[in-house]
Amino acid sequence: MSRESLPKDQGMLFVFEQDGQHAFWMKNTLISLSIAFIKADGMIVEIEDMEPQTEDLHSGPEPYRYTIEANQGWFAQNRIGLGSRALIPPLTPAPTPIEPQPMDTPALSP
Repeated sequence: MSRESLPKDQGMLFVFEQDGQHAFWMKNTLISLSIAFIKADGMIVEIEDMEPQTEDLHSGPEPYRYTIEANQGWFAQNRIGLGSRALIPPLTPAPTPIEPQPMDTPALSP
């Protein structure tokens, strides 16, 4: 990821199509982050601090749908902890890309 900074009060939201226990690491990240693991109903089930350039795996204790990464300590500074709820609006998954198909004949006929 090679991220060198993250603006104050901003973060990165990761959305998964299904609940799961996906693992995160910080191998190519240059800053310390905290990560919240969030169930589909918005309940935070775990918050962990992550150190830069490490291969330690971070995953929630139970299946989750979302994660939010923020500057390390942001959740504690904002009194957000286990059992807090994140209000995530309904999200529409991006459409699956369609491979371009060769056109043997023109799309319009004369």
